[in-house]
Amino acid sequence: MANSLGRRCRAPSLLRVPRSLGDVVSVIARWCHAHRLAVVLLWLGLIVGLGAGAMAAGSKYTNSATLPDTESSTALSLLKQTGGSGASGDSGTIVWQTDSGSVRAAAVKEPMGQALKEISAADGVASVASPYTAQGAAQVSKDGHTAYATVVFDKSGADLDKADVDRVKDLAADARTADLDVELGGQAFNDGVGLSHLSEIIGIGAALVVLFLMFRSVWAAALPVLTGVAGVGTALFITILLSHVMTLPDTTPTMGALIGLGVGIDYALFIVHRHRKGLMAGMSVAEASAKALNTSGRAVVFAGLTVVVALLGMLTLGVGILSGMALGAAITVVLTVLAAVTLLPAVLGLLGVRVLSRRQRHDLAAGRFTQPHEASGRWARWASKVQARPRRTAAVAAVLVAAVAVPALSIRLGAADAGNNPPSSSSRQAYDMLADGFGPGFNGPLLLVAKAPDAAAKADLTHLAKDLKSVDGVAEVTAVPMQPGQDVGMINVLPSTAPQDEATTDLITHLRQDVIPPAEHGSDLQVYVGGATASSADFASVLTGKIPLFLGVIVVLGFLLLTLAFRSLLIPAIGAVMNLLTMGAAFGAIVLVFQHGFGSELLGAGSAGPIEAVVPVLIVGVMFGLSMDYQVFLVSRMHEEWTHTRDNQRAVRVGQSDTALVIAVAATIMFCVFVAFAGGGMRLISEFGLGLAVAVLLDAFLIRMALVPALMHLMGKANWWLPKWLDRRLPHVSVEGDSEPHLPTQQDAPLQQEPAAQR
Repeated sequence: MANSLGRRCRAPSLLRVPRSLGDVVSVIARWCHAHRLAVVLLWLGLIVGLGAGAMAAGSKYTNSATLPDTESSTALSLLKQTGGSGASGDSGTIVWQTDSGSVRAAAVKEPMGQALKEISAADGVASVASPYTAQGAAQVSKDGHTAYATVVFDKSGADLDKADVDRVKDLAADARTADLDVELGGQAFNDGVGLSHLSEIIGIGAALVVLFLMFRSVWAAALPVLTGVAGVGTALFITILLSHVMTLPDTTPTMGALIGLGVGIDYALFIVHRHRKGLMAGMSVAEASAKALNTSGRAVVFAGLTVVVALLGMLTLGVGILSGMALGAAITVVLTVLAAVTLLPAVLGLLGVRVLSRRQRHDLAAGRFTQPHEASGRWARWASKVQARPRRTAAVAAVLVAAVAVPALSIRLGAADAGNNPPSSSSRQAYDMLADGFGPGFNGPLLLVAKAPDAAAKADLTHLAKDLKSVDGVAEVTAVPMQPGQDVGMINVLPSTAPQDEATTDLITHLRQDVIPPAEHGSDLQVYVGGATASSADFASVLTGKIPLFLGVIVVLGFLLLTLAFRSLLIPAIGAVMNLLTMGAAFGAIVLVFQHGFGSELLGAGSAGPIEAVVPVLIVGVMFGLSMDYQVFLVSRMHEEWTHTRDNQRAVRVGQSDTALVIAVAATIMFCVFVAFAGGGMRLISEFGLGLAVAVLLDAFLIRMALVPALMHLMGKANWWLPKWLDRRLPHVSVEGDSEPHLPTQQDAPLQQEPAAQR
């Protein structure tokens, strides 16, 4: 009887031709439920197959922040055209220092000379510039306690064999003694300062605890995590394989995991929560799963698409490192959404009513179904307080968020140098040794590349080199002699400040705007300021100029999407302003911690310094999507109630009270994940993680749970106004469909007694 009834309930939905997004998602859910074991095995096969392929191929990530239209990139191109860039491979620096005595003493010179000789003969090494030669005399500090050698490899980036680099590291380390410290720094010897898997473990563990406290069921708590990990793991293997055919930075997998775990767990949480409500309302497992996917699942797809669109919007900036990060993160979000609408309903079908707590299963077996009613409890009481005092609530919430955002007004973009690496890292110690021995600017020299086609231009270049010595902020100037017939000259300028210092950026600007133009005036001399430090400054400058346009595009896109979803002009306008507030709070938090140094050392991210230039763009893209998620889940319930009652006060109160718990739990999970990444020790990821953690917390608890409903109470029916002519022209998009609960009848009761395996 029960089985035949179950078949009569399912068959029409499986055969129905889908006519909308909700129909498509519902059909997918029913198919995955009906073929649940096959779906789970398909996902397992996909993960294992991609994992095996990724393990066999290995990764080939390439960090490239090249900007084609900057002065530093022009200087680099000019050097490459004339063969002045040296070997094409990556280079690194071996630094050694003695506490007492000279590095030229036999006790130091012999072991280091032998080590450099062996390194020069090692596989993959193109050249070694030793301080123990006539040409390398300047590579010893004036006090004689510090020296360095430059090692150039014959390959660069992903083509450089890690085993060759490790061999050089081992040879250098063998020269260490109790009185001789040897460290390595530079691009080739980057010691992998980054995140361990501990960050992911901490984030997942915290998410499990929060989910268990909400659901009181181990299976229900594990399902969102399982779904999120499946999506992130699949995306990780795909990005590893993609790194062989396109340029992806080595931060791509970490960025994807950070975003994917947060959104993946949250998306599955919304669906599991709705599925459990369906079960407690008397639905069969198949019906509850289909209903959850047709309501919350539809919202998940819509929210996921907004995140993907925002991430892919970064491709319009034309910055290689951002494009790679955005693509990897977008792939991760797509796969977490796919896991939520396919793998999750399949596993829900396998578990049956075990996703309910023990008490809920007992009530269900006894035929005590949950009837639809307005939410009660602390969140309902809070919603009533917001309704009673909307002006005060809005004012307090706005002031608190604005206070966090204030430091963002002083944001300075740039690139943190190795001086901000963890103190225990070899790159940080090499950086400190060079700064002690040769001055803080030694770690970031400026390279002036000049095109001097005639004798007059060459003479002007010589005069420029002399004038540079008297410029404030310049510690040392070295002009590289031009060979006969050569028309490209070089001047090495050593700043008196560290690469990441604001004074160094000011010096670059001063040279370009005030010092070099007079030298070029009246001649054919053309001088370009280049080098790694200048490239970082140019990169930050270009991104700073692109952020307003990108932010404008994001805000307009969010406005249009919310207009389509809720048939309103005021709600999208409120949402756009709220998104700006959220992003401002994220910027304010990272400026306070990382730029002003309040707590950055505790996170293992070094001392005060500039904000990594890519971080604001990434936060804008990601937080747009996440803020849209909460706005969609909150306002869609309000819109549903408004459609039924045409009572704005009730719609806002009921919508807030019904969604508050799940939004609060989702935000708490995201906060835990992001905070875990913030403490990983990699400055870029720490900035990104902390910014997102603060933004998510404020967005969920102050903006969506206080400021937005308070403003909507104040605006009244104007919330739902849309000009009739515009309403007729806009396509109708239902974000969450019909979420009316199923009311069980006596005929439905036997369905609840079916064994989970039959359902």
